[in-house]
Amino acid sequence: MRNAYTYISLLLALVTSPIFAQNEPRTAVDFNHSWKFFPGDEPTAKAPDFADADWRTLNLPHDWSIEGQFSEQHLSTTQEGALPTGIGWYRKAFLIPVSSKTKRVFIEFDGVYRNSEVWINGHRLGIRPYGYSSFRYELTKHLKFGSEKNSIAVRVDNAAQPNSRWYTGSGIYRNVRLVTTSKMAVAQWGTFVTTPTVTSQKAQVLAQISIQNPLGRVKDGRRSDGKPETVDVISTVLDAAGNKVATQTSSSVQLTDTLTTIAQQFDLQNPILWSIEKPYLYKIITRIYSQNRLEDTYETPFGIRYFKFDSATGFSLNGQPMKILGVCLHHDLGALGAAVNRRAMQRQLELLKAMGCNAIRTAHNPPAPEFLDLCDEMGFLVMDEAFDMWKKKKSKQDYGLNWDAWHKTDLEDMVRRDRNHPSIFMWSIGNEIREQFDSTGITITKELADIVKKLDSTRPVTSALTENIPEKNFIYRSGALDILGFNYKHEAYGDFPKTFPNQSVIASETGSSLQTRGHYDMPSDSVRMWGKGGPAKFRDGNPDWTASAYDNEAAYWGSTHEQTWKVIRKYPHMAGLFIWTGFDYLGEPHPYPWPARSSYFGILDLAGFPKDVYYLYQSEWTDKPVLHLFPHWNWPKGETVDVWAYYSQADEVELFLNDKSLGIRRKNGDDLHVMWRVSYEPGTLRIVSRKGGKSVLTRTVSTAGKPAKIQLIADRNTLKADGKDLSFVTVNVLDEQGNLVPDANHLITFGLKGSGTLAGVDNGYQASLEPFKANYRKAYNGKCLAIIQTTDNTGTISLKATAEGLQSAVVELISK
Repeated sequence: MRNAYTYISLLLALVTSPIFAQNEPRTAVDFNHSWKFFPGDEPTAKAPDFADADWRTLNLPHDWSIEGQFSEQHLSTTQEGALPTGIGWYRKAFLIPVSSKTKRVFIEFDGVYRNSEVWINGHRLGIRPYGYSSFRYELTKHLKFGSEKNSIAVRVDNAAQPNSRWYTGSGIYRNVRLVTTSKMAVAQWGTFVTTPTVTSQKAQVLAQISIQNPLGRVKDGRRSDGKPETVDVISTVLDAAGNKVATQTSSSVQLTDTLTTIAQQFDLQNPILWSIEKPYLYKIITRIYSQNRLEDTYETPFGIRYFKFDSATGFSLNGQPMKILGVCLHHDLGALGAAVNRRAMQRQLELLKAMGCNAIRTAHNPPAPEFLDLCDEMGFLVMDEAFDMWKKKKSKQDYGLNWDAWHKTDLEDMVRRDRNHPSIFMWSIGNEIREQFDSTGITITKELADIVKKLDSTRPVTSALTENIPEKNFIYRSGALDILGFNYKHEAYGDFPKTFPNQSVIASETGSSLQTRGHYDMPSDSVRMWGKGGPAKFRDGNPDWTASAYDNEAAYWGSTHEQTWKVIRKYPHMAGLFIWTGFDYLGEPHPYPWPARSSYFGILDLAGFPKDVYYLYQSEWTDKPVLHLFPHWNWPKGETVDVWAYYSQADEVELFLNDKSLGIRRKNGDDLHVMWRVSYEPGTLRIVSRKGGKSVLTRTVSTAGKPAKIQLIADRNTLKADGKDLSFVTVNVLDEQGNLVPDANHLITFGLKGSGTLAGVDNGYQASLEPFKANYRKAYNGKCLAIIQTTDNTGTISLKATAEGLQSAVVELISK
């Protein structure tokens, strides 16, 4: 009898805050503006009267590492991107109105990398070692009110290196808020909603609401006058259009001495379920009244859905079978570094959605809250991952040093913060953990799974394992995992029903194919497994530190994209996969040593330009017709060139060179591409896909002439004047006929006018040592990228790109 795990839950996103106003019981204001920053250590900077006038003024989020120069001498090494780390200080002066004297005031940090210490008016509030945890401190008792200035100071210590296996960034790299509440309010991350039953006709919604007691007013559940302290809690469910669909009132709730938790149940008729195709979100508005006075208003978006893992048939969402078609993502945003930007994350997800991706694994740490909000809104499933290591370290200075003191707090905070997102369908308690090889793995796995289950029993717990021999894997032997996640080992997937009977399995990480956009190593049907022994011993690569975009090179532990997907597609018991990785990321430039400084694993490069294999997945993971022809068509005359095509929604494809047919190809068996070997001659390759004898799509690739002009293409021409919005401008080097010049490497210089700034530049080349924060960038294989950021001012933004010997180009944007 097969084992099936079914999980039904209704999930919420984090609280969204009302606009700051004195008559609101709860306010959460953006606290990112006008911080002072000093790159170095200054122990006296915690003093409230410290003179910081000479420090740099900037807005958060901020990553100081991405602003630096690449160097082989940095202690972070190429594994962490070969960028500077060190210590930095942040300070900010601010005022608190007298009206807040009767309230509680908190500062909330979504993430600081790492070892952050915080002071308010010279009073130390605490330290947080883990750079991916969200946390807050109460400021109330240390504040000054009215015209007296308050001073907050934050020391960030990322000096001890190496402490990671990928680029982390340094600084207050996520958002910061100043939160003011009544003394009686919903606790931080204080709501949790589940749905015990869901059908197409009805959803039973159960909301748990945790209320903080009014500071100084309650003792033994009574007010100072001896009467019981009670509150009324009224919650209203709104649909996406803002219509009321259900209301519940809990009257005369008696508060305890600590945290008071109540439950409210709602019955929603004909609910609209959250899904990949239609990520529908409801909203709960919770209001707390004390003696008819409004004490708090707490807003919680949520979505209704249910899912099921089955050891024989894989996975289903809302009763519909589906494969989890996922990618792993690290948290950096290319040229922007680790500094969180909602639009940059949205762009990544848009590109992945268009490819057919439906799931993300947050490798290997809790993500920014905004990332989960976007997954809720755009329809992605998420495996939310906590740790890359437990007590046994992977780097000399990593989180293993903090494990004993902090792992319980960090895991609890992650689950409390994230457990209400409809996108999250699994908790991962670790990645490739070394304790899987000794008996401590049993004890720790049970402890971590228990922590998660006490806070959320509606989702399965997994860990990304590497050992697929059951008796050798102590994490598996703990019996605490609901779903088995395995990294790589694709050759063993077919045996898993026998090896792990009645166990649901997902490929938590797989692939590790190596590719550089626009570079091609032939013969393309010869697969090379690269890098065993590490970068220092690697001698088999290319002198320009490139890897082939044909999908014929992979890390020695992994597999090509085609090898991976064929296996996942073949076996219904495999719930799905998470490809390593969706995008190239800073650090871990396997298999190459310096000067390579970013990874080769991505389906898209660091700049967000698709590699050819992007269209393999688009042809397999979407229902739309796809036809992609590659490589470029600029080669030495007479050279034999392997021409590939990915296609879908067609029976066959025919290739022409200068209008002469080179033959028809059809995919046979489990083929994922077709190929021709062509003796090169200049001209035009044209490919036609047909279904039932009728043409479906046509694509051409022509020989490019000499570079002649620059083309600028903005992904968005109308932006918000909020100081955060971005436009990603693709820069192409073209010939006179408008063909991309595939080997162009011109130095492009950018000039910007108007209400914007140049936030970063990139070209996707893994061994480029040019800075990301500059007004210039070399094109790589004909392309580079400029990222434009708005200011708080409305108006036009004009970007001009120039290069020696090329016709310049201008693109105009509107910020409003």
